Amino acid sequence: MTDITADRQTSRRNPAAPGGARTVASAVPAALVARLAKGVTATGEPDWVHTTAPLTGDRLASLPRSTPADVEKAYELARRAQRSWAALPVGRRAAVLLRFHDLLLKRQDEVLDLIQAETGKTRLHAFEEIMAATLGARHYGRRAPSYLRDRRRGGALPVLTHTVESRRPKGVVGLISPWNYPLELSISDALPAFAAGNAVVNKPDTQTALTALWARELLIEAGLPADLWQIVIGDGPVIGPAVVEHADYVSFTGSTRTGRQVAQQAAGRLVGASLELGGKNPMLVLADADLDKAAEGAVRACFSSAGQLCISIERLYVHRSVADEFLARFTARTSALRLGGGLAYGGDMGSLVSAQQLETVTRHVEEAVKAGAKVLAGGQARPELGPLFFEPTILDGVTPEMEICGQETFGPVVSVYRFDTEDEAVAAANSTSYGLNSSVWTTDHRRGRAIAARLRTGTVNVNEAYGAAYGSIAAPMGGMGDSGLGRRHGSEGILRFTEGQTVSTQRLLPIGPSMGLDDEKFAALFTTGLKALKALRFK
Repeated sequence: MTDITADRQTSRRNPAAPGGARTVASAVPAALVARLAKGVTATGEPDWVHTTAPLTGDRLASLPRSTPADVEKAYELARRAQRSWAALPVGRRAAVLLRFHDLLLKRQDEVLDLIQAETGKTRLHAFEEIMAATLGARHYGRRAPSYLRDRRRGGALPVLTHTVESRRPKGVVGLISPWNYPLELSISDALPAFAAGNAVVNKPDTQTALTALWARELLIEAGLPADLWQIVIGDGPVIGPAVVEHADYVSFTGSTRTGRQVAQQAAGRLVGASLELGGKNPMLVLADADLDKAAEGAVRACFSSAGQLCISIERLYVHRSVADEFLARFTARTSALRLGGGLAYGGDMGSLVSAQQLETVTRHVEEAVKAGAKVLAGGQARPELGPLFFEPTILDGVTPEMEICGQETFGPVVSVYRFDTEDEAVAAANSTSYGLNSSVWTTDHRRGRAIAARLRTGTVNVNEAYGAAYGSIAAPMGGMGDSGLGRRHGSEGILRFTEGQTVSTQRLLPIGPSMGLDDEKFAALFTTGLKALKALRFK
């Protein structure tokens, strides 16, 4: 990448982080893999699928591959377990989540090792998954009984009609979860589904299946019936359709392209689905922003988990009056990030997860530079650190014809753009079919909230990268446009796994002619009553 190297006028090579004495091989021994593999629903003679550790390129695990017939078997087991689980009081179901919360905090080091080994991210970024998973477990462990309780509703006729809205579980939820946040993006949907009385058949990405299998073990230890959470492993095009085919509801997190296929298949069966898909997320630095805080926030926004986060920032819009000063601070912080994948705290950014991700990042950067973009920081692979490391990269001068301008990179690369007015910044931020997350930086909180209201994204963070909105677990999280359908978190995050049922009991008089009234007199009486109800402000 000689063109990029020559263009790195204001950057230097990112330093390596301390490695530490522990290795992936020692942290994820064969005995642990064999134990977790027993949680896969796969029958018959094993057909093994193999995974690789991104940090080293070495073999990580061999796991049994599930077939479409195994998926069908998983649904049979899950349905059988779901009937008795749904019959339990919601408080007993929710108590399992609270016990899981405590166990996860107590034994977090075990799963931090697995997350790092399977994804290549730093330990701090892996810990974000612990934070998110425990927030979800506590929230639904405490709030599920309130979300799911029967609610008295206004009846057709005051006093005479007694109406109750109840929530009934869907049955068995088909959950397809991705590789980038393997603990959080399985647990965040599974926990409210369980609390609502459902079973789950989960297809995690094969690369990160060990983390999901470990979480299943821990939830069983917390009191979840073993058959209630079935895990199947295999290639998405092979067993993914089978997961959707048998589900009573589908929860999918992944690419927009695959999400469209999932939605079409679910719609064909008249089955509901929630989809969290891709993003090309913007960050706006206004003229009055605290530039040090904004630069520090931009580092988190763009390079957490090596940019392999659906809600990370890939487009950075800076007011022209502060652009040079902001970029000097942001570039210096980015160039100082320590790269490495030691199984201990200390690294600032880890590895990409696969050769495919590395190829996409490399292609986007090389094509942009060839077309005239300038590298302010990073821009190179770092094979001496590991096979899939790529430096955190800032590009200036990106133009609309470049692929990186509109297509999701899903890596540690951000493009910088300057604006003169806030209207211009909002229009540019909204100039994409995606609408997942955005970030606004200003010292005027009222202005920040006003800008946020104009952005077409499901979550907006003012003076934070993504954690403020995502961590506000009582509020909905999801995308607009090509970024998906439905919401996780809050009431929507659990009610999507239920069917609303209305039970109305009529007392004394029917809703129809009675007591000697003919049709005309009944209609006249009802007309008078409807007018009276409006005058009395009945809702």
